[in-house]
Amino acid sequence: MPRGTGRGRKGGKERVRTAKRRSAASTAWLQRQLDDPYVKKAHADGYRSRAAYKLLELDERFKLLKGVKGVVDLGVAPGGWTQVVRQKSPQARVVGIDLLPTDPIDGAVLLEMDFMDDDAPDRLKAELGGPADLVLSDMAANTIGHKQTDHLRTMGLVEAGLDFALDVLRPGGAFVAKVLAGGADKELVQLLNRNFESVKHAKPPASRKGSSEWYVVAKGFRGREEDVAADEA
Repeated sequence: MPRGTGRGRKGGKERVRTAKRRSAASTAWLQRQLDDPYVKKAHADGYRSRAAYKLLELDERFKLLKGVKGVVDLGVAPGGWTQVVRQKSPQARVVGIDLLPTDPIDGAVLLEMDFMDDDAPDRLKAELGGPADLVLSDMAANTIGHKQTDHLRTMGLVEAGLDFALDVLRPGGAFVAKVLAGGADKELVQLLNRNFESVKHAKPPASRKGSSEWYVVAKGFRGREEDVAADEA
């Protein structure tokens, strides 16, 4: 067993032994991992992260994966959401991107690059080879503990993901993105409502109760505004 990662049991419950160089926050995080039933279930079911169950639960409620042929996974690492897509919709072309490395997933194209790079959207579209039915974004900015700043940084990623989705989705497609407590900003909700038939906020059961994360789920993409205007002309 690696030094400094010892575990013990107390009353039948697994606990983390305190290591000299481990912070209290790190020890608490490890203890939550050990106690988390979704982490244990992910290991048993072969998923790379507990986040897989968030998408499974969102799909159960919103029917996101039925019949999809093209899916983009923004913030793919470690790959749990893409695993779910491949399992539920094996016919789909799946392209994922993350600044962090992601181990290969059969049937998926994974790009190790920053989605905020100027050439990232074109790389994604080239690998997808056509319009998307679903754009997923589990991206979140690194938090610094300042609520307003953390919210603004995460919403910046949501807005960037939406801009990409509006460019790549086929009519009828869907966009799902992680937001923080309070949901999407008013201006963003207005933009979503202009472009999608249905916009909902949801907190899947797999999200930790103490977590501030929610998801915005937009379905029924109306089509790019310039394309709609051309059709109506």
